[in-house]
Amino acid sequence: MERLGDFELPDFFKDPSYFTLQPVGDARQAQIRAWKQLILDYCRTKRIYIVPVEAEFPLFSNPPIERSLSPEATEVFLSALVMEGRAEWTDVHHTECLVLWRSIHDWANYILNFLNERGLESWVCTVEEVHSGDETRESATAARINWAIRDTNSNHSDHLAMVPASSFPC
Repeated sequence: MERLGDFELPDFFKDPSYFTLQPVGDARQAQIRAWKQLILDYCRTKRIYIVPVEAEFPLFSNPPIERSLSPEATEVFLSALVMEGRAEWTDVHHTECLVLWRSIHDWANYILNFLNERGLESWVCTVEEVHSGDETRESATAARINWAIRDTNSNHSDHLAMVPASSFPC
């Protein structure tokens, strides 16, 4: 099995056809599925969150077979992750993507567990407090939580709060 550093690559990575967008529907869908899983696995293993479309990214080229993904193919594969809710474009021009190797639901559970482990499950707090508070700064999970909590509208961050799931009747 081929490796990229300490990451084990799947068998398809040796197949030159997987580095060119397939024109036939079934083949393209199989190709998209394979690349989506590879991108998620690689990003999870390497703790990578931002993936560029046009800049060099080690996963998108295979020098031994002299193949690289085109920016078009990269955008197709990342767009498929975006459509599933497993990634978000960081800009309107689709130059890079925030890969959610944990789903939003999984991140929410991760943060809730983080707070529960510290006895803060009934703590009323702003997103900024969870993002930058003493409990987060002093923990080994700070980097993960800092990436999980992104304020998309910084003007309103003081109005956001985390509410434990147990507070909801449904």
